[in-house]
Formats: sequence, C-alpha cells, structure tokens
Amino acid sequence: MIQFNLLPDVKIDYLKARYRQRVAVTASVVVSAFFLVLLIFLVLFVRVAQPHQMSAVSKDIKKQTDEINKVEDLNKILTVQNQLKSLPGLHDSKAISSRIFDYLVQITPAQATVSDVSLDLEANTLSIQGNADALSTVNKFTDTLKFTTFKSNGADGKEGKAFSNVVLSSFSLSSGGGSTQSQANKQVAYKIDFSFEPTIFANVKNADGKSADVKLTVPNIITTRSAIEKPATLFDTQPTSTSGGSN
Repeated sequence: MIQFNLLPDVKIDYLKARYRQRVAVTASVVVSAFFLVLLIFLVLFVRVAQPHQMSAVSKDIKKQTDEINKVEDLNKILTVQNQLKSLPGLHDSKAISSRIFDYLVQITPAQATVSDVSLDLEANTLSIQGNADALSTVNKFTDTLKFTTFKSNGADGKEGKAFSNVVLSSFSLSSGGGSTQSQANKQVAYKIDFSFEPTIFANVKNADGKSADVKLTVPNIITTRSAIEKPATLFDTQPTSTSGGSN
C-alpha cells in the first residue's frame, strides 16, 4: 500500500509550531498556577499565621518576663559583678559563733560544768545545760547572766545588756555519768534558756575597717573560770537524773 503526503512542508511546520505553542502555554499555565498558589499561601502566612504566632510569642514573653521581674533583687542575682560585690558584705554580716567558747569561760561558775550548748543565731537564743555543786550556784549563775553587760570595741561603740529573758528552765538532782573526779561536786543538773544581744556575735568593725572585739563585763556575783588562775574542766557529760523539781 502506497501513501502520499499531500500536505506541503509549510503546513507541517505550522502544525508543529501550534503544538509546541500549546505545550508551552499549558506548561506556563501550570507553573503560573503553582506560583500563584504559593504566593497566596505566603500572603496568608504573613498576614494571618505569622501575626498570630508573634502575638502568642509576645504574650508568652510578657508572662515569663513578669514572673522573672517578681524575683526580689533580680539584678543582683543576674549580675556577676553584683554577686562579687556582695561577698564582702556577706562576710561582714557573718556571725562569729566561735566567740561562744570565750563567753562560756567568762560566765560559767567555777563550781559548774557545761554538758550541752544550743546556739540559734537566727532567733538570737542560747540554751545551756550542765551540772553544778549546789542549787545556789545555779541561781547565782542565772543572776550573773541577767546583769552581764557588753561593750563593742567597734566604731559604733555599742554597749548594753548582753542577755535577756534569762530563765532557769529546769533543774534536778543527778547521779552517775560524768568524770569520776568531778562527779562528787556536781549534784545539780540545770538548764538555762535566754536571749542574747546579736552584737556580741556580730563581725563589728573599727574606724579603720578592721575587725574589732566585743567584751563582756561579768558582775562579781560568782567566781568564774576566767577569774581563777587554774580553771577546772568546763565541759562535762550530763549525769543521769534521779529526781526533779525544786527543793
């Protein structure tokens, strides 16, 4: 079978050009539609989603900021320099609890020993438990605390009563316990609770900025260990109580 192409070459080129044109237009429409959809999506994101997201983030930032601002002395906490600057102040405000040993030597009668000491630097209270040779010694010990005064050698020169609210909380006859040598003279177990002036444990400074001492003045009611040349043992264990109450 023989076929003859009766279309001229010009017609064939024209048809091919029309076909390529339709393909190009179709491809352009598809690409344009894709970018149009993308543009609409971006516009919606910028106009709707992004402002909503930014508003939510701003509210969250404001909430967190308000919570942080409620923290007391926030700048001092966050600033390293302020932290370093606060160290000297913290050191200056630190109580010198080691003074308690010198004070006990000054205020404790020679006829008494101490078995337990409870020092509360926040409540400014002190509790002393121990033993004495007689109830009269304990009573004099209590009176001594009531009239003991202090004087600061610092720049402020503060002075006054060292102790207040002195109370003989309990006393009782005791036996057993303690050292063999001291037990014969330690017949009364006692407990004294009282408050103290915070200055006696404070880190006071003199005019030159150096640490200064705080001196106690103990009334001459009883003979304390600081007043005798060879003091006996200050600390001793608590004997077992056999009877309680006052005579």
